[in-house]
Amino acid sequence: MKYGILSVIALLFACIVYTQDMAPLLEEAAKLEKNLKETEALEAYQSVLKIQPGNIIALCKAAELTGRIGGRLKDNDQKATWFTTAKAYAETALKQKQNYADAFYVMSYTAMKLATVTKGKDKAANLRDMKYYADSALLFNPAYAGALYISGKWNTEIYNLNVAEKAAVKVLFGGMPKASLEAAIRHFEKARTANPWMLVNYLDLANTYVQNHSTGKAIEILSKMVKMPPRTGDDELLKAEGRTLLASLQ
Repeated sequence: MKYGILSVIALLFACIVYTQDMAPLLEEAAKLEKNLKETEALEAYQSVLKIQPGNIIALCKAAELTGRIGGRLKDNDQKATWFTTAKAYAETALKQKQNYADAFYVMSYTAMKLATVTKGKDKAANLRDMKYYADSALLFNPAYAGALYISGKWNTEIYNLNVAEKAAVKVLFGGMPKASLEAAIRHFEKARTANPWMLVNYLDLANTYVQNHSTGKAIEILSKMVKMPPRTGDDELLKAEGRTLLASLQ
């Protein structure tokens, strides 16, 4: 099946080289992503970039998919390699268009990913970038669900830092930045309103409600989440984690 998909992409690629029209290949890539064929979708976006290295849509999508696929790897060094590649796509996207919410979002997204595999000053720097670029995306689009989710995630990450990590963050930020579970919940809830299908947001929201001693709200969120259809390649695993958490709370 995969080889059939790649053959279609190769045929589209050959046609596009001749016409320089990216629309067919971008449409095919979006279709593959919708059908949860994320590796093939990434390859399609990369095919666009072979012809148009500055294509903003392909750059943003390549950044997000590289980060998402890399996040499923077991080894942290391998994850870091994929996340660094994702960041390179995001940086190129931002250079192409400085007033584009998606470019700021993928910069924030890749910083969030890198923060999971770094320590000390590097982790602190990624947390700083995570917030800065999420805030920048929200300046251009206050209802950007992905950026709202990352803003919530940033609050939980800062709130749950250990002593050594807090020391590194204080040096970089010039003091401990304000973060709270209540602020995280506000952002997660706004993200849920903006995009009610983002399962990772449901899971993090539920976990934050648990930590904030609101078990009833967590159960309510998880009960909805586990019945929702998958929209990304991560969602079945997220639902399994949600079912486990829900069972532990009931």
